[in-house]
Amino acid sequence: MADAGQAVELQIRVYIIFLIAGQATATLLGGLYYDEGGNSKWMATFVQSAGFPILIPILLFIPPSTTSAITPPPATTLILLYLFFGLLLTGDNLMYSYGLLYLPVSTYSLLCATQLAFNALFSFLFNSQKFTALIINSLFLLTVSASLVAVNSDSDDSSKIPKGKYIIGFFCTLGASAAYSLYLSLLQLSFEKVIKSENFRVVLEMQIYPSMVAACGSMVGLFVSGEWTGLKTEMNGYKKGSVSYIMTLVWTAIAWQICSVGILGLIFEVSSLFTNVISTLGLPVVPVLAVIFFGDKMDGVKAIALVVAIWGSVSYVYQHYLDDLKLKAKMRLLVSGNDGCDNA
Repeated sequence: MADAGQAVELQIRVYIIFLIAGQATATLLGGLYYDEGGNSKWMATFVQSAGFPILIPILLFIPPSTTSAITPPPATTLILLYLFFGLLLTGDNLMYSYGLLYLPVSTYSLLCATQLAFNALFSFLFNSQKFTALIINSLFLLTVSASLVAVNSDSDDSSKIPKGKYIIGFFCTLGASAAYSLYLSLLQLSFEKVIKSENFRVVLEMQIYPSMVAACGSMVGLFVSGEWTGLKTEMNGYKKGSVSYIMTLVWTAIAWQICSVGILGLIFEVSSLFTNVISTLGLPVVPVLAVIFFGDKMDGVKAIALVVAIWGSVSYVYQHYLDDLKLKAKMRLLVSGNDGCDNA
């Protein structure tokens, strides 16, 4: 039992590394795409879900479960779920693309930390999450952090961007954070109420099929918007060359899928709520890397916003740590009680 527990803990650590590393790499590559001359919002949206084929071989190696006594939901229900989550991901990815286009990477990442606040709200509505003093403190701090970023727009690197576009990027990033939190909460709700199973194959299917829908939706947007006509010109005008243009898009897609594997693993081993916490906890890494690689300004107000965001994230994580301690204590009492009954 101890060896099994250690193996699970090791898997969780690996999934956390995948999530944080994939998220940070994909965000930085997305910023690089725009920084070096890329301008297609729909292409940036497409690559966030286009890497799903690399997960298909993993799915093929995992046989369907035959031991579960739970009747699987009807195929029509699953198709509707895949379509809903796919379209939700399309809108979420598009808003993230607008945010990366119109905001510096560091500012964008700080705003993404607000997904914890949205996570608390949606978890309260859909997953029976309770509001505690630590969670309320976290919501307040993350709101303050986002507000500092908003009022600091004039002294930001965004001075090169028209005020109207900065506002669009600001609210699109907030909207994307809300949509991402809603996605994870509804995903957890679907596992509990509809699918009623959380074996890894089911979780993998919930990543692949909605991503397929999201990729198709992004392709439709790319052609309907007419942005596809400028892709060749965009590639030829890319500052680092056409090969670098293609590799940036390819590795962005791969990085997002690495992140998705981490997300899937954490949902499978822990919960969607914990997944969102870890995702948000990794966001402060990106502003620091953005200063190093993109030369983003880290003035006093943005530095304070970063510290406040980290404080809010740690407050939220500490609440989950306390909840986990209570759960383990209850489990020990339950096990000791069963042992006492057996001895009797």
